[in-house]
Amino acid sequence: MLLNQFLLLGAFLFATGVYGVMARRNSVLVLMSVELMLAAVNINLVAFAAYQNNVAGQVFALFVLTIAAAEVGVGLAIVLLIYRNLRSSDLDDVDVLKG
Repeated sequence: MLLNQFLLLGAFLFATGVYGVMARRNSVLVLMSVELMLAAVNINLVAFAAYQNNVAGQVFALFVLTIAAAEVGVGLAIVLLIYRNLRSSDLDDVDVLKG
């Protein structure tokens, strides 16, 4: 397979994730869209690493996966606290929590 095919896949997934972040109002769906964007970045990192015959991109992709897992844990904890206080996971209602 060619490098262009992987880059097009990564660009499509990243664009889909950006659309999901911009268009969705549910916080869980926004977190899923961020994860989709991180997966697109990982596809590009691994594709470039395979194209250049080195391991650096693959190792960096593992670090991105680790950070993404931590981001999901913290993000879901914040979403649960917002839901507990507002009984809604809608991102438009979050500005009510300003002190």
